[in-house]
Amino acid sequence: MQDIIALAFPFFGLIFLGVIAAKIRDLPEAGLAWMNFFIIYIALPALFFRLLSETPIEQLTDPTFVAATTFTTYTVFAISFCIGVLATNGSIPESTMLGIAGAYSNIGYMGPGLTLAVLGAGATVPTALILCFDNTLLFILAPLMMAVGGTDKQPISKTVQLIFWRVFTHPFIVATILGVGAAAVGFKPPAAVDTMLRYLSNAAAPCALFAMGVSIALRPAGRVPLELPAVLVVKLIVHPVLVYLLLTWIGGIDPVWVATAVLMACLPPATNVFVIAQQYNVYVQRASSFVLFGTMASVVTVTGFIWAITNGVLHTG
Repeated sequence: MQDIIALAFPFFGLIFLGVIAAKIRDLPEAGLAWMNFFIIYIALPALFFRLLSETPIEQLTDPTFVAATTFTTYTVFAISFCIGVLATNGSIPESTMLGIAGAYSNIGYMGPGLTLAVLGAGATVPTALILCFDNTLLFILAPLMMAVGGTDKQPISKTVQLIFWRVFTHPFIVATILGVGAAAVGFKPPAAVDTMLRYLSNAAAPCALFAMGVSIALRPAGRVPLELPAVLVVKLIVHPVLVYLLLTWIGGIDPVWVATAVLMACLPPATNVFVIAQQYNVYVQRASSFVLFGTMASVVTVTGFIWAITNGVLHTG
């Protein structure tokens, strides 16, 4: 158990340091924007590019794994959406936000730090693949469902253009594509560039977790909706269990990849849930509650899944 605590405590400790820092120092929120920019556009992309470019190209192609994990994410989106339909009397925009809250793991800020700490470098490729394809799926679902619900008033052609723009300009996806391309052609950056990439990679996870804690502390919790417990159960428990059952049923998948998928799926709702709610002015205050309470509950659930994986309770191979 001490080993589990040693893995989980630094991870969640950085988040709660961010929460404490935001509570004890009244600093302007505007300063957080530069830190978020550094994390999203520089540090995490550098991490993905460096690790993927150093991976043999034959390890970077597994359509079965991608299809299974992405299908599971869509499934939990649909389950959470149905919970939303019942809870909101059929409001498509609000149900869409509930679907996103139940499916969109905090795979950007929390994912790489957790999977690499628990599973080592072998988790690099599946982490990047899940991050890339889950983001793509939700970048497609959010605007399409909001357009169906009447919240997004622009023509469908503009919605499609927006989807393509968000997918192919997202820094995580761009870094993944460039990393795979570098691995394919055997490109090695010059020593000075490689050293800088390592510095940025080492900064990515600590900065992301600390910034996440600050963001959570600065967001008002709002009222707690009745549907919150049900959707959080889907996000924190049903999602990882489903992806585990599907991948083990398919069989023949590297145990480290299965464990990575479980850890990525058990993460709490992403802070992007709040961002998307703000963008469409739908479910804004309650969306922040999902991020806050989901992160708090994940201290128990994520630690539990780490314990289950490291102690062989979940047989991943």
